[in-house]
Amino acid sequence: MSKNKNVTPAANVKAYDFCSKKRMILGIVIAVVVALTAGIIIRGVHFAIEFKGGTVITYNYSGSIDTNAAQSSVKELVNVPVTVRTGKNLDTGGDQLTISFTSEEGLNADRQHELTEKLNTQFPDAQLELFDSNDVSPSSGREFLLKCLVAIIFAAIVIIIYIAIRFKKIGGWSAGICSIFALCHDLLVALAASILFGFEFNSNIVAVILTILGYSINNTIVIYDRIRENRALYPKATLNELINLGCTQSLTRSIRTSLTTIGTMLVVTIVVLVSGYTSLLTFSVPLVFGLISGTYSSLFVAPVTWSWLKGREAKKKASAKK
Repeated sequence: MSKNKNVTPAANVKAYDFCSKKRMILGIVIAVVVALTAGIIIRGVHFAIEFKGGTVITYNYSGSIDTNAAQSSVKELVNVPVTVRTGKNLDTGGDQLTISFTSEEGLNADRQHELTEKLNTQFPDAQLELFDSNDVSPSSGREFLLKCLVAIIFAAIVIIIYIAIRFKKIGGWSAGICSIFALCHDLLVALAASILFGFEFNSNIVAVILTILGYSINNTIVIYDRIRENRALYPKATLNELINLGCTQSLTRSIRTSLTTIGTMLVVTIVVLVSGYTSLLTFSVPLVFGLISGTYSSLFVAPVTWSWLKGREAKKKASAKK
């Protein structure tokens, strides 16, 4: 790359025209919002037991149990979505079956006895024995969700301030606001994927949101750094030229890094499907979509939206002078 400060990037460096994709980006953002809205209307939002309250029953058992058959059997009795998982007792090492479902009233002793008898009839060789039964209050889950929302809002404010200070020579405040807009886009993609796949909103989804928050902003800051460095190399270049050059320089790095991470999560998803531990799908699947969106938004949504915002500011200043 030439360091002649009297030329612009367009003079001697080939760069893709990212800033011309404003309509495409707007169309994708609208499509994400439409997909999320359609998912909410058609499928609805299903909150997990920790946010809605319900019952968790654990049984000791021996041999093998078909969790899908157990899930169908319990669902017929309680008439609500049911989650059935198998695991190990940490103290004895024995097999355990955990059944959870949302419920505002909990499960009384008679209904609990009826459920146990039904499972023992269905799986006579499993020798099911009640280990523990708890009604879960939704208050703790709601408090956890509220704390996460406060943490996300606080993080967004800190990110804007950090970017404003670090990139003040290239218009930091607007860059920070656009990076948060890109983050919101990524979170909407992850939420839309969760709802369209019919996943519950549980602690895994919250973990996905926090993971995407860190991953996406890191990619965006790397690209902003490129733009700042190019401003020193090409002081006469326009902002659009600097954005196009910075995104082009970061393109290969972003794609390679994302492919590694996304590939890992795809492997996790396949292993989970094969092994039957489907509860982890609520983490791996939305995260894959969020990571793909994070790569795209760092290269397109944040910098191109910033270009559009700065362009509007320039037009307003020009109009005011007239």
